[in-house]
Amino acid sequence: MFDSRHIRTFHEVVVSGSYSAAARVLGYTQPAITQQMKALERAVGTPLFTRVGRRMQLTEAGESLARHAESILGCLSEAQQQMSAYARLRTGRVRLCGFPSANVALVPEALSELAKDHPGVQVELLEGEPPESLHRLRRGECDITLAFTYPGLHEAVPEEVAEVRLMEDQLTVLLPNGHPLARRRAVNLADLAGERWIAGCPRCRANLLHECAELGFVPDIRFATDDNLVAQSLVAQGLGVAMMPALVLPSLALSRVCGRALQPAARRHISAYVYRDHLRIPATSVVLDKLRRVAANRVGC
Repeated sequence: MFDSRHIRTFHEVVVSGSYSAAARVLGYTQPAITQQMKALERAVGTPLFTRVGRRMQLTEAGESLARHAESILGCLSEAQQQMSAYARLRTGRVRLCGFPSANVALVPEALSELAKDHPGVQVELLEGEPPESLHRLRRGECDITLAFTYPGLHEAVPEEVAEVRLMEDQLTVLLPNGHPLARRRAVNLADLAGERWIAGCPRCRANLLHECAELGFVPDIRFATDDNLVAQSLVAQGLGVAMMPALVLPSLALSRVCGRALQPAARRHISAYVYRDHLRIPATSVVLDKLRRVAANRVGC
């Protein structure tokens, strides 16, 4: 195995024409140059120089290595520059998988801050509802995944995966503007027992069924969609009411519908998940930091 320092010294000896000249350029002593060249010859297993009178002459092996040395050093320099770019966040790529409401309300602001501070870091944005989004992390399809859980639901993740808590998101009920309960600031879930419902993704639907069961009724679910805009349109047409995360309400066109806090209060937990080893990667770490900053401004929404 070649030592890159020895290759660099060898290249300077070839260019300078002697050990002493190379020593002056590199700031070494001549014995140090001699020792490095002896070590390089041991590594390649054959002499690289011979003496012809007072001059040094490359052997056939030395000439061959000399042809490669400049290319080797060029590749090393390019690799060092590339590694420095990753370490200093001048470049990097992060694959981020988020669920729809996070991709609407959290991710764009975080990526906007990232673009201002670290324009060389590129993010590939994917979408998936939990638990599928977590399966994508385990399969290596993304570097960071965002997921939400409800009280009583513990997300089972491998020990090598870290959970980074971002925020708690209050749940609301989406009502058409003309609904009698729309005049209230908060709505008791039990008062909606007789309503038709638009359910969300499977995890959200399971939570809706659980919350209603706690109050002694089964919701009349007429439609199910994981698209918040579709749910809003169905509510606006008077086809039902929907349980909606407060996080996404500002992004909806609420001219014909309104969001009201639920009583008793209901929340979901939003976290980022990442393999612990990836926390040491600068680009991954800075994306997580931007997500934390944005989420911190939304806590309690």
